[in-house]
Amino acid sequence: MTDVTRSGARGKVLWHLTMSLDGFIAGPDHAMDWMSGVTLSPGLFEEAVSTTGAILAGRRGYDAWARENPGRASERAYGGAWSGPIFVLTHHPEDAVPDSGVTFLNCDVAEAVETGLAAAAGKNLEIFGADIARQCVVRGLIDEFYVHLVPVMLGEGIRLFDCPGIEPVRWERIHDGDPVQAVDLRYRPATGELPSNRGG
Repeated sequence: MTDVTRSGARGKVLWHLTMSLDGFIAGPDHAMDWMSGVTLSPGLFEEAVSTTGAILAGRRGYDAWARENPGRASERAYGGAWSGPIFVLTHHPEDAVPDSGVTFLNCDVAEAVETGLAAAAGKNLEIFGADIARQCVVRGLIDEFYVHLVPVMLGEGIRLFDCPGIEPVRWERIHDGDPVQAVDLRYRPATGELPSNRGG
């Protein structure tokens, strides 16, 4: 991961996620067990933890998170390796499962982003959740989109980006060379069983 934080007092609004080959960022009901056995690039996890200042999440993802970790959802960000302010944008904060590490916001998404950036204190604000990320993309609030592609197909679940009727949203790759060059990937069916945990 390079150029993760800006110079100066304001971090980036970063949509950072892992995605299946068929375009899902979570399984049904926001399940993430499909990532078992995934290996991330060396140092990537640690760098993400060190450069994240705050998290802004959507309500549906938070509810699934809270069901798995009642009263302790905020302690599980990055597997418990990260701690900091977490904000959840919701129209109904009154019926959200309470968590001492989570602040529920009922406001415009742009205001929620500004609140998160202020709390991040110069580090990045990470966007968690497909719906809130979609709102941010449509409003032009995302500074950087960082995706890790996992060699698995889920067939169903939470799609990366579902926004019928809008114009194509174009991005430039952050790397040496042509920023609009296509990325070429080649895979073949995996044989044998993957270990249950391969790091990351």
